[in-house]
Parts: sequence; structure tokens; C-alpha cells
Amino acid sequence: MFFATASHNSLFLPVISKNHAELSSEFVSLNGEKVVLDKNITVLGFPGSNIEEVKANLFNLNQKIYNKYQGFKDFQMVMILPDGNQDKIKAILLEFRRLSNDLKSWHFLFGKPEAIEAYYETFKFKNKLDQFTGSSFVYILDKEKNLRGRKGQKIKGKVEYRECYNTISAAELHNEMSDDVKILLREYRLALKKNKRKDDFRDKIEQEVIKK
Repeated sequence: MFFATASHNSLFLPVISKNHAELSSEFVSLNGEKVVLDKNITVLGFPGSNIEEVKANLFNLNQKIYNKYQGFKDFQMVMILPDGNQDKIKAILLEFRRLSNDLKSWHFLFGKPEAIEAYYETFKFKNKLDQFTGSSFVYILDKEKNLRGRKGQKIKGKVEYRECYNTISAAELHNEMSDDVKILLREYRLALKKNKRKDDFRDKIEQEVIKK
């Protein structure tokens, strides 16, 4: 029932670009844990060093996306920002705890601005990072590190292309991005069911062979 609430009926979220690079070893997580993109559905963002300015954007993400999907296995939020902002992020996470029961899928990574710029450029996104090494846009990556989004024809015949979602807009996160994350999660759920059916069929054949 949860997956049936998406506002459009697409079973698959289009692939915008493929085989992106894994997170750089130069990035260090806030809690010292190892964070990877591979085999995870990831919301990837680059908040930058102007934390006070983007604080509301992070709260939008937490409320509109994280709180809705944090219970799903392999779903994570990964934010990469310049070193030196650890204490500010810790303060934000303290505020998050008043609104969220579990923050284990929130990951904040820190690195040198030039390393962040270099990693960001590997994606060839249409938007550029600002003077604070940040952006208000976030991106959805699948378990194979492919960028997912929207491309093709809209109902009214206009060509639609979307590779990112603006965290400034709570409405955009609540509507377009929430729907797209839901579709991607449903896609993997359907694939898992299909594989399970294949495994059940194989197991039944094996059992019949053993009986004989």
C-alpha cells in the first residue's frame, strides 16, 4: 500500500548517468564509520561551509525525505562538506534528534574543498558548487552508483529532465523527490520479489530431484 501512493505510476526511475565513482578515501565521516555508495540507495548532497544559510535546507531533507524513508534497508543520506564544520553539524544533529528517532542513516563526510570540488566534477552535474563548496541541490544514486531522475515526455507533451532536487523547496522535496525515491525503492522491491520467485521455483525442483 505504501508504494501505491506515488503520484505517477512509473515502475522504474530513469537512469540519467551510469557508473559513478565511489566516495573518495580523503573524506572522513563525522563518527569515523566507513561510508560507501555501492549497494546503497543514496541521497547525495554538498551543503558547503555556510552552515547557517543551509541549515533550513537540511531540516527540509530530514523532514520530507529522511523521516519518510529511513526505515528502508540500504537507504542513506550522504552529505559531503568542507572540513572544520564538524561542530556545527553535531549541533544540527542534536536538533534532528528532537524530530527523528533514528539518525543512523544520516552520514556527514568532511574533506578539503579542492577534494570535494574534484569529486563533484566527476559526476558532470549541470549545476556547479558555489564559493562555499556547496549547493542547494541533492541527487539520487542507486545501488550501482547510477544517477537517477526524470527524463522523457510529460503528460502535456513537454520534455522533462530532472537530475537533482532543490532542498530550498520543501514542496519539491515533498512531491517530486519523495515520489522518485519511492519509485526507486519499489523498483528494488519488485526485483527482489522476482528473484525470490525464481529461487522458490529452483528450490522446489531441487526438492523433487532429491525425493526421486
